[in-house]
Amino acid sequence: MASLAPSPDAPNPALDAQAAILARPATEERRMADAIRALAIDAVEKAKSGHPGMPMGMADVATVLFTRFLKFDASDPRWPDRDRFVLSAGHGSMLLYALLHLTGHAGMGIEELQRFRQLHSPAAGHPEYGEHPGIETTTGPLGQGLANAVGMALAERILAARFGKSLVDHRTWVIAGDGCMQEGISHEAASLAGHLQLEKLCVLYDDNSVTIDGGTDLSFTDDTLKRFQAYGWAVRRVDGHDAAAVEAALAWAMRSRRPVLLACRTIIGFSAPTKAGTAGSHGSPLGPNEAAAAKSALGWNYPPFEVPDGIRARWEEAGRRGAGTRRAWLKRLAKHPMQAEFERAVAGRLPEAWHEPLAELRQKHAVDRPKLATRVASQKALEALVPAVPEMIGGSADLTGSNNTNVKGVPSIARGNFAGRYVHYGVREHGMAAAMNGMALHGGIIPYSGTFLVFADYMRPAIRLAALMRQRVIHVLTHDSIGLGEDGPTHQPVETLASLRAIPNLVVFRPGDAMETAECWELAVKRADGPTVLALSRQNLAAFRSDAGENRCARGGYVVEEASGPRRATLIATGSEVGTALAARAALEAEGIPVAVVSLPSWELFAAQDASYQAQVLGEALRVGIEAAIPFGWERWLGPEGLFVGMHGFGASAPAEDLFRHFGITAEAVANAVKKRLG
Repeated sequence: MASLAPSPDAPNPALDAQAAILARPATEERRMADAIRALAIDAVEKAKSGHPGMPMGMADVATVLFTRFLKFDASDPRWPDRDRFVLSAGHGSMLLYALLHLTGHAGMGIEELQRFRQLHSPAAGHPEYGEHPGIETTTGPLGQGLANAVGMALAERILAARFGKSLVDHRTWVIAGDGCMQEGISHEAASLAGHLQLEKLCVLYDDNSVTIDGGTDLSFTDDTLKRFQAYGWAVRRVDGHDAAAVEAALAWAMRSRRPVLLACRTIIGFSAPTKAGTAGSHGSPLGPNEAAAAKSALGWNYPPFEVPDGIRARWEEAGRRGAGTRRAWLKRLAKHPMQAEFERAVAGRLPEAWHEPLAELRQKHAVDRPKLATRVASQKALEALVPAVPEMIGGSADLTGSNNTNVKGVPSIARGNFAGRYVHYGVREHGMAAAMNGMALHGGIIPYSGTFLVFADYMRPAIRLAALMRQRVIHVLTHDSIGLGEDGPTHQPVETLASLRAIPNLVVFRPGDAMETAECWELAVKRADGPTVLALSRQNLAAFRSDAGENRCARGGYVVEEASGPRRATLIATGSEVGTALAARAALEAEGIPVAVVSLPSWELFAAQDASYQAQVLGEALRVGIEAAIPFGWERWLGPEGLFVGMHGFGASAPAEDLFRHFGITAEAVANAVKKRLG
């Protein structure tokens, strides 16, 4: 279909199409959609910022979805068996806020809409999870919501396989735009959804032919429907301003045995007399004259933020439409033999004795003192945890044998069989991380999955959003340093730890032996208010812990070996370099230099300790940081007079032992640096 977006100074064909649509009889559905448009116009004008164009263009589609298809009850927006609605095109947030307001959701009244984009308003510039219970996920970075929705749809299938259709039987709906389609994450996510045949997922594509720079044909000439068809989706085009056509398309989507993409042809900024169909209506207020004229074109002759009683009543009726369905579900839940287990899982509570197998493993490690790569020690922790915590769903981005994220006897998830507990995500790191966010947001699942630490850069936007949304998502990131050896600097993550530690509310663990790995896994699973990274070694590491009582990693850092006398230096290390520090200590103590060794597996948890504990652990003597990574951030713990032994640039391709010698990360190098400084 030819683009409706005009080139500069050219006639605007969207205005002719708009005139034809406005000439149609104003149905009740159109008037309900106009309420969305008017509220979007008013809120953006009052805020003096925002994105009115998308809500104005997609109002008709959203009205049909919310009044005839979406399963929800405004009186209980967190009802577990509700349909999920994701506004992937999060800049159009007033569409969602208007829908929540009109359908009668508490906490999104006119007062909140009047404070759109203001401090502490639940109606933020982009939808923010936690600001209102009707907001399913934080969106704004384009494509993330679509990929979250894939995770939600996958979670629904997994939980339906576990608890049965009588408790879990809902759909996931997405509104996405051209930007979502262009972002690479949408390719990864849509490919995975098609592969798994997630038939209860439907994406409503706001196909309005407009980007900020101009028409989409400036940069985007894909045949999006053929692309999704190639992924295994069912696809259809529909006039997004024809309620009957939209209803027929949604009914067809409900019958599909494949995920569905509906390309809804719309006019951005619909009803605006000069800005409709142009980028001028995308990301700024229409302006007083254009706003008044747009509302007049709709026949909307009411003061700002006013919705006539009749239209409001119809919308509130739509908000109650699912009440009977929810009550029937509650009756089924009350009689269900798995009620308690379902409620526990959905609430995010761990099973009562979940930690006992892990405690037994720690006792075994204390006795055996195994020399293991921490990625292998991680797998042993998973072998204890996964059978004890049935909501843990694992996976890997095509690196199962390297990440060691699988557990023997636990089947994989596959198309048509969602009773497994392991997802083969393929080489789709970004899509994987965002889908894991969606699984966690859905509830009832604790997702964990693996790739190499260096590929955290592929996942970073999704990890950041998990931290922002405070979601329990666990990333198992192996091959954490030059210790991976011959694969060389492309795979050696010298700067990655620092970049992850910079993300607020992300806890990064770098354990140094099997015992610490088990302790870090315990903390990761317990952590219900944010994501966790476990940075794990490829190479074997000697055990240095033989105590299995207190979880010493819980404080982020602790003294592994105290000095034999008043400290002359404190060696502070993480991961594989704790062993290096201990060897350096032995050499220094042999020369009569009292030195302590501190393991610092989690900077974030250590930073949360009180100052007296930190001072006790770090001491007042010379502090020496040891990590096979760049020094960025270490000054926090070392102070202005501290030393750092580690990387100062990229790595190289060679056996690991040769690399540690080449880059001077050895016990001998540490001991010499300490002696040189002490004089």
